Amino acid sequence: MARKSTETLDKKEAKDPSFGDLKRKHESTRGSRRAATKSKYFQPDSEDDSEVEEAPEDGSSSAVVESGDDSGDVSSEALSEDEQRPKKRKGPAFTKATETAPSSGSKGKELWRQGVNTGLAPGTQIIIKKPKPRTPGKTPYLDITIHPNTMLFLKDLKANNDREWLKMYDADYRSSLKDWNSFVESLTEELTKIDDTVPELPLKDVVFRIYRDIRFSKDPTPYKPYFSAAWLVHHASRTGRKGPYAAYYVQISPNDSFVGGGYWSPDARALAALRTTIDKNPQRLKDVLMNDKMRAEFLSGSSTKTAVKSFVKTNSETALKTKPKGYDAGHTDIDLLRLRRFTVGTKLTDAEVLDAQVLRRIADLFSALHPFIACLNRIVLPDPGEEEDDDEDDEGGDEDGEAEDEQDGESGTEVSDA
Repeated sequence: MARKSTETLDKKEAKDPSFGDLKRKHESTRGSRRAATKSKYFQPDSEDDSEVEEAPEDGSSSAVVESGDDSGDVSSEALSEDEQRPKKRKGPAFTKATETAPSSGSKGKELWRQGVNTGLAPGTQIIIKKPKPRTPGKTPYLDITIHPNTMLFLKDLKANNDREWLKMYDADYRSSLKDWNSFVESLTEELTKIDDTVPELPLKDVVFRIYRDIRFSKDPTPYKPYFSAAWLVHHASRTGRKGPYAAYYVQISPNDSFVGGGYWSPDARALAALRTTIDKNPQRLKDVLMNDKMRAEFLSGSSTKTAVKSFVKTNSETALKTKPKGYDAGHTDIDLLRLRRFTVGTKLTDAEVLDAQVLRRIADLFSALHPFIACLNRIVLPDPGEEEDDDEDDEGGDEDGEAEDEQDGESGTEVSDA
């Protein structure tokens, strides 16, 4: 199409010499229009530039419109290709980046924003050194003690319970956690000597993490300001800090360290077993609570008469307000039956935690706690060895009726002698 139009224009220009002059004037007019359009975006606004197009001095523009029949046909053919093509719009020129400002209302708090002149050359690297961990000073790190730097870190964490702060002081956290883990390993060795049901578990099964679950909590702080560990073990299942059994527990924190143990939150089956024992044989639990070491270390030095009351008071926060289902409100041990938690504990001062004999101190507390832990675990999950012995006795009696009668007679004699 373009080649055909060009050939037509050349033929008419050869026949009429004035046609070439008319074509050149028309092209100069189009050039002035394009120049005026360009000045709209790149030249400053002023009153003199209000008119974009200027009329040519010799009236060539009117000559193009008012030409004869031949010239009018030529101009329409010449302009049909360029005039009818849509023109691309040019966007406004952009200002420099330094003149822009952030649209948000947190100006000055953001880590980076457009338009800030740092004075650094492109490609310059900035290295911010993190603080180094505290020096141990004259006190060395030992496996059998808690270092003072560990308690200082927990104190700082409580005052700055924030993710950004912990990232900055990650070195202190790592050294404190390593100190705590080594102490827990030493404490596990001592505990296995006291309670043979405690195996040498890996640290991940004993030590609690400091990260809090804040999904359903009103407290938004992301970390626990203390280190803690628990040994939930039983001959039937060795589960470390997880499991449906009574546990040994230790926690260190400035002005909030303590050692304790028991059944923190028994499930329905375990709670029913505990209440059945209290109903039928309450003295089994009372004898453990009235133990001399138990009363001295965990029941505020109470007497044998007030030991049970002190235990009930310790766990009264989660106790039922009324009698449990299936039991009489006038039961002699109704206070014990209402309990939904069976735990004891004693606090440690910061001086005791930082003392060189802290490992021996906690081991002695675990020793006093051992009869209580063993009693709860036996009630909730009886020894399978004892159950097997009972089954064997029953089978033997079924096989020989005469032997059963003899055993009954012997057992009756023993009871009467007792």
